[in-house]
Amino acid sequence: MPLPPEDEEILHITADHVSTITLNRPGAMNALTWDQRERVIALLAAASADPGIRAVVLTATGRGFCAGADLRGGPRPPAERVAGDVARTIRLGAQRLIAAVLDCEKPVIAAVNGTAAGLGAQLALACDLVLAAESARFIEVFARRGLVPDGGGAYLLPRLIGPHRAKELMFFGDALAAAEAERIGLVNRVVPDEELRKTAQEWAARLAQGPTRALALTKHLVNASLESDRATAFAAEAAAQEINMTTADANEGVAAFVERRTPVYRGR
Repeated sequence: MPLPPEDEEILHITADHVSTITLNRPGAMNALTWDQRERVIALLAAASADPGIRAVVLTATGRGFCAGADLRGGPRPPAERVAGDVARTIRLGAQRLIAAVLDCEKPVIAAVNGTAAGLGAQLALACDLVLAAESARFIEVFARRGLVPDGGGAYLLPRLIGPHRAKELMFFGDALAAAEAERIGLVNRVVPDEELRKTAQEWAARLAQGPTRALALTKHLVNASLESDRATAFAAEAAAQEINMTTADANEGVAAFVERRTPVYRGR
């Protein structure tokens, strides 16, 4: 899949096997335009396909991580809306973005630098690991606008914090401070604002030194387990282990254990 042309509203750099994707519309609190969304999706697909990329960091500039979808920044809606238009827009837009994060074959770290609202909150919470600055806030803003949550919110939140907590956040649309988000399990760790980027890169560096294919299979198993019965989950686990044992990294890990040395993984 070819990447859309570079755009200063999405900053992208790959270094030391880490792909860092930065939303860069600070004046709009990083509300996502159609073009930005498509580029993020393409960058995540490229990370999956590139063996040289072994971890992804998703972050933003300014005071906001992402204020949701910028409804003014995409293709104009039809003059007359017909049944199916809204569902199609959600399916091909917000849901594709969240699926791109969930399906990325490399671990994705969200470094949440500020407010994550609506689709922005779902984008952060879909990531495999979530780091939040002390100033970050998470807002399921939809009910305030008379809307139903989209971007997979009603799928993600109950799986992360249970249905009652999820309903509280979605019914009231109150801002959730980073410390409280950590306490209830929505984020992995809260760090001082000035340490967010450094911590995210440190975590990404650790992941980039790991057994990349094993991490991809582990991500798939964990995500799928939330909808699987025990027999299905056990069968998937056995199949994943079978596949993984064909990788060079699995052989290296076993050899390093036997030889009592630190393994050197190459993501192969």
